[in-house]
Amino acid sequence: MKVVICGAGIAGLALAGSLMHTGIEVVVVERARRPREQGYMIDFFGPGYDAAEHLGVLPRLVELGYRVEEAAYLDAAGRRRAGLGYERFARSLGGRLLSIMRPDLERALREHVSDATDLRFGSVVVGVESGSDGVRVALSDGSAVEGDVLVGADGIHSTVRRLVFGEEERYLRYLGFHTVAYTFEDREVSRLVGDRFCLTDTVEQQMGFYGLRDGRVAVFAVHRTDNPNLPDDPQAEVQRKYASLGWIAPRALAQCPPASELYYDQVAQIQIDRWSAGRVVLLGDACQAVSLLAGQGASLAVGGAVVLGRQLAAEPIGTALERYQELWRPVVAEKQQVGRRLVPWFLPKSRLRLAMRRMMMRMTGLPGADRFFGSALAGKSGLPL
Repeated sequence: MKVVICGAGIAGLALAGSLMHTGIEVVVVERARRPREQGYMIDFFGPGYDAAEHLGVLPRLVELGYRVEEAAYLDAAGRRRAGLGYERFARSLGGRLLSIMRPDLERALREHVSDATDLRFGSVVVGVESGSDGVRVALSDGSAVEGDVLVGADGIHSTVRRLVFGEEERYLRYLGFHTVAYTFEDREVSRLVGDRFCLTDTVEQQMGFYGLRDGRVAVFAVHRTDNPNLPDDPQAEVQRKYASLGWIAPRALAQCPPASELYYDQVAQIQIDRWSAGRVVLLGDACQAVSLLAGQGASLAVGGAVVLGRQLAAEPIGTALERYQELWRPVVAEKQQVGRRLVPWFLPKSRLRLAMRRMMMRMTGLPGADRFFGSALAGKSGLPL
């Protein structure tokens, strides 16, 4: 069997890792010319943690990960208003939690498959032909790749999904936010942040900061907007939208990079009834985007890849694709529901809701509360294999 994967992100690379010792030939095509460097810090737990252990990449993830003391909410003067200790959260998950930059997670997965996978950067998919006995993927350079199965693991704005299943607006559920991520170098800001994930305690727009090993600072930002369309000039929009924030935000905004070095996108979910059509199947954010509000997009990408890989290695193709959706869709639906429930609290609209969120976070310090909040965020753990 030959599997063609469109997308060398987390989901695509994890699937390649799941298939590489099964005798299945794998080709990964990626439109970007090189691995992406943009991305934010993620808390990696839940089914993806189990899947990373299954793939054998967990030790590398731990090596690349960061120790975070707490998520601290700070006012305009840098004073702590509320916080959530990571040690208590980790204990509630049995210690199965790590914090890692998204590009570093991709790096570990790419290292894992580099010697066993045909990985082609700069390959843009422009057409898909699917028949009863295989698929043909046309690329922008005039070449084509043929295989038995095509996996669209090319993100929330999936080209494969558009070509095979229809236009994006049929499946994208916008949640009312835009999000931003970038890094800059400032050793003084890095010192102030320390081992914390520092967030502005603000309404409508919020910036978060974490110090990296080399003196750089990673920025995560999110703001409310009713307009789902992305701005023509993301850099100018970021500097305008977050100009009112205090503490270290002005220093971060002064070093906001141009669009080519800036991650800027909608916060949205993908809801699609069927994940496969003939020999084409969707994976990761292309079919299961939960949004950053749910906090487990990367975990689900790795978990879903392992589930799909196990099915492809064990069953006839048609059965494997059906069984993959049957096993994995309930897990995704639960996490998407969690994300939608968190919309009012993730970034409050009013000072009253902001105060209520502070109170809720203080409750995590009560006996047993950390286990409750941890299980509520993680949901059902384990892989349905």
